Amino acid sequence: MKPMGPGPTESTVQERELLATARGGSEDAYRRLVEPHRSELHAHCYRMLGSVQDAEDALQEALVRAWRGLEKFEGRSSLRSWLYRIATNTSLDAIHRRPKRVLPIDYGPPADPHGGVGEPVVESVWIEPYPDETLGIEDGYASPDARYEQRESVELAFIAALQLLPANQRAVLILREVLGFSAQETADTLETTVASVNSALQRARATIEKKLPDQSQQETLGAIGDERLRGIVEQYADAWERNDVDTVVSMLADDVAFTMPPMARWFQGIDGVRGFLEKWSMLPDWGWKGIPVSANGQAAIAFYSWDEEQQARVPFAVNVLTFEGEKIKEVDAFILRASMDPDPDVQARTPEQPADYEKLAAAYGRFGLPDRLT
Repeated sequence: MKPMGPGPTESTVQERELLATARGGSEDAYRRLVEPHRSELHAHCYRMLGSVQDAEDALQEALVRAWRGLEKFEGRSSLRSWLYRIATNTSLDAIHRRPKRVLPIDYGPPADPHGGVGEPVVESVWIEPYPDETLGIEDGYASPDARYEQRESVELAFIAALQLLPANQRAVLILREVLGFSAQETADTLETTVASVNSALQRARATIEKKLPDQSQQETLGAIGDERLRGIVEQYADAWERNDVDTVVSMLADDVAFTMPPMARWFQGIDGVRGFLEKWSMLPDWGWKGIPVSANGQAAIAFYSWDEEQQARVPFAVNVLTFEGEKIKEVDAFILRASMDPDPDVQARTPEQPADYEKLAAAYGRFGLPDRLT
């Protein structure tokens, strides 16, 4: 007698039961069906779009599309693959409706620090930091065929490089190299041919490899070690709280870059960054307090600044740190509380300007942080 193969797993049986119930109109069954995939789908939309808010909008729309099209799911692929197909195409639709997202380094040349932070760019063109701990980025690879680790694939350098690719190439690279989809699965997802997928992948690889550093942040941070990294980050935050410019500068690489989206201006090199810190940022009136967090699979610090109206420190900026060895190679300070007034004196006194406290609370809530520090 021919031996019987392994039967369906408990999770597979449960998925089939939920699928049948959801097709019968049960929204609760549908929610339970897709919930295990929500975090990874959100990360996928973020890679495609470079924005947490855009990713949330795209994921919500994708899940609505999936709910409405549930009857069309025939089970020839896994539910996960089918959901990725819908999320990918929803993200592609979003890309066509708005400008690409970048970091200030890809927006223009470095600026003179004596000119201040400059005028903010109001349109939504900036990449946003990704709170990977609260949104569920895991260690390791999404599949055995993936080329990039999951945390590596949300690093700022990788996300910034992705946004420079044409939308189709971006989708192909993510599906093939991050998720480990086969060429045929990718072609089915994008409704194209395997030959087109292979061609797009080749072009995407050539572009992205020119933009990426030789060593990923996962490799760099692994070499530093958790304990040593924690000490460096805490020392950096403490120096900001004490307005100790010399200590901060001593921790920077010679060719350091300091960016502050939504401000287009950024500063490069020790002298450029020191000039900016001394004149504009590291002053007692700001009342800085930094809390170490993790963003984009990298070390980061969520800074609070003093607010007279609230008589407390409120969210100001999430600083994502990029390391080269034990030196900080790049600081991307994503300012959440930014005045849209281009006057440099107004920009220098941002904490005195009206704030949207609900927006600040929501942004820091994604990192599991409080809306104020008393």
